[in-house]
Amino acid sequence: MTLKSLADTTFDSVKGYRQASEKAISPKLKQTLAQCADKREATLASLNSELGRIGCDQADGTVAGSAHQMWAEITGLFENGDENAVERVEEGEDYIAEKFETVLKNCDFDAQSKQIVQSAFAEIQAGERLSNQLEEQYD
Repeated sequence: MTLKSLADTTFDSVKGYRQASEKAISPKLKQTLAQCADKREATLASLNSELGRIGCDQADGTVAGSAHQMWAEITGLFENGDENAVERVEEGEDYIAEKFETVLKNCDFDAQSKQIVQSAFAEIQAGERLSNQLEEQYD
């Protein structure tokens, strides 16, 4: 896994937050999820900037993320409703946090890239904590 794969997964995460925000019913939850999407988009911009610095293409999402979103739509997992929206966000946050943790443990980035990834991971962890709180609230 590379910086590019982290950025691609973060791209998928932004899309997931936006979709969950659209499917939520509660105005407060819609706003919270939209704010999370904005924060995650800022994280993505930071990762994309670093990709540019090291001469790589910017993130455009993953095949797995696109397939998951398509499957979610087909199976109705993204039905309207706060509980469904929160469940999808929780699943996504668990996945992305695990991916970042694995990459940080196993990849040898230069100092600048490592700092960018660690900052991104801090935002990911905050999103994961919030998703856990939302799951308790809406479950």
